[in-house]
Amino acid sequence: MIKLEKINKTYHLGKTKVQAVKNVSLKIEAGEFVAITGPSGSGKSTMLHIIGLLDRPDSGAYLLFGKEVSCLSDEELASVRGNRMGFVFQTFNLLPKLNARENVELPLLYSMPADGSFYSPEEILEKVGLGNRLEHNPNELSGGERQRVAIARALVENPCIILADEPTGNLDSRSSSEIMEIFKNLNREGITVVMVTHEMELANQTNRIIKMKDGFIISDEAMSERKIAVSKKTSDLEIKRLKFNLAQAKNYFKHALKSLSSNKTRSFLSILGVLIGEAAVIAMLALGAGAREDIKQRLSHLGSNVLSVRLDRRKMRSIAMGSGFALRFTLGDANAIKRIPIPTLVSPTISGGAQVVYRNKNTDTDILGVAPDYEYIRFYTPVKGRFFNSEETTARAKVALIGKKVAEKIFGNDNPVGKTIKINRIAFRVIGELPEKGSAGWRDYDDQIIIPLNTAMYRLFGKKYVKNIEVKALDEKNIPILQREIKNLIVRRHKIPEDKRALIEVRNWAEIQEAISSTAKTFSWLLGSIAFISLLVGGIGIMNIMLVSVTERTREIGVRKAIGAKNLDILIQFIIETVAICLIGGIMGIMLGAVITGGLSKFAGWNTKISAFSISLAFLFSAVIGIFSGLWPARKAARLNPIDALRYE
Repeated sequence: MIKLEKINKTYHLGKTKVQAVKNVSLKIEAGEFVAITGPSGSGKSTMLHIIGLLDRPDSGAYLLFGKEVSCLSDEELASVRGNRMGFVFQTFNLLPKLNARENVELPLLYSMPADGSFYSPEEILEKVGLGNRLEHNPNELSGGERQRVAIARALVENPCIILADEPTGNLDSRSSSEIMEIFKNLNREGITVVMVTHEMELANQTNRIIKMKDGFIISDEAMSERKIAVSKKTSDLEIKRLKFNLAQAKNYFKHALKSLSSNKTRSFLSILGVLIGEAAVIAMLALGAGAREDIKQRLSHLGSNVLSVRLDRRKMRSIAMGSGFALRFTLGDANAIKRIPIPTLVSPTISGGAQVVYRNKNTDTDILGVAPDYEYIRFYTPVKGRFFNSEETTARAKVALIGKKVAEKIFGNDNPVGKTIKINRIAFRVIGELPEKGSAGWRDYDDQIIIPLNTAMYRLFGKKYVKNIEVKALDEKNIPILQREIKNLIVRRHKIPEDKRALIEVRNWAEIQEAISSTAKTFSWLLGSIAFISLLVGGIGIMNIMLVSVTERTREIGVRKAIGAKNLDILIQFIIETVAICLIGGIMGIMLGAVITGGLSKFAGWNTKISAFSISLAFLFSAVIGIFSGLWPARKAARLNPIDALRYE
């Protein structure tokens, strides 16, 4: 079953070379109970590790069930260890956070035999006399009981070879006798047992003793001749792998949570980094989205497809001053624009400040004189009453529509429609209340009064010119042509020279809205980027903590590999741990982000908006950071040599 031919193994300790095994050849038949003895440093443990596929020889051949195994890959060696071999260590090597049953079933997580020839943890623990200690953790068991658990773990997959390294070294004489009796019974059932020991009293209870010294086999003596039972699992060498499935993923996740719970402070700090980062991302994106929504809402009140014809006052000061040049827009300009053969709505505008009085209440506000088309250009359909018509404009009627804030200041909760107010001591009848518009910059669209254009020009302000001309294209496609035609029209009507044509501005409000929205969006992503950086810092913290975890758990990794875990199993285990941290931190971060966002909205008065996109983005980003943060430590753990990991202190 086991055949070694001229095996050599050398270790490098700094600059020193130590040849642990020298030109060793031996055969072990199925069903034997073999003891390998010798003084410390004789190479007996190294020999056992090579037989158990935990270590590779530097040279020589190792045939297991007639197949050369020294050239197998790490994955294949792990499969053979899991399906054919069971390990019992001097220091037990039980995982402290798992109870007896969970420690015993651990090998089944990695390499459950496909033929169903394995024991249940309860059954095998009953077999070694611990049926009543299933839920006890290792620290609640005596040394002898821990070793029994280790033996049960080695037997759970019904292996054909048991490899024991000083299995009684940490036990009293009574416990040692009980453990040896278990090994004898297993051997009688056909399981091959290879035991390393320095106690000749124990070696004499086996049927073959191999003595080693300075890396050589100095004697190989059969202690008894008897009929040897042979395990049924010795016919060939299986290299199988349990396919990854939902049940296995569940077990991986369960073990990940247990590992995290074993060091609550470290896990909490890892989760805290993700939690703060994700909460910041959600809050900042919500703040940016709210700002964009607020700006979008306010800009929408300005109307769509609107052109504003005005003079550039800054250029006016630099170009026209001292030249005798004067330019004013008139009602004739507005009427000329109406005659352009493109469907439009046109409203000249004029504005100024005034005092408004109603009974014993008064307030200062802005007065805006406009044409009837202004209602549809800027979406000013009244919420109460009506807008004035062209006849009232021509007749210079003293009618007014008041904004929401003006109505609240002078009328309170009363309906303002039908009431008479005085604007600069001139009586006006209120015919409507304007819709709520909000504010933009210095201008508050709810703190104003709109009156007919002619009334404002001739009765209130005494002016024959207008400030701006608002033009709405009924078809968006006509806007570029309309811009060009309006500018050419103004230039012709006022005979503006070439060097002063830059004074005429025909602004497209859609372009202004787009620019402002784009700026708000950029600002939003800037806030989000700053928050993402904090999430990235949290990910780096996870990476550092997981690297420390790999170092602390090196021996555990060695144990898992010894009982059949492959590199991929270890990789998945550590990645799941980091993903679990990010999932927990992510869920808590979403809740904290919602609380922060609500606080900003309620106490700071900021407009915020949490979207499914921002939550998904933050959660996905935290998961990706978790995977990448855990990948390096996980790969480092997966690449550990089993024997080096087991020897780590």
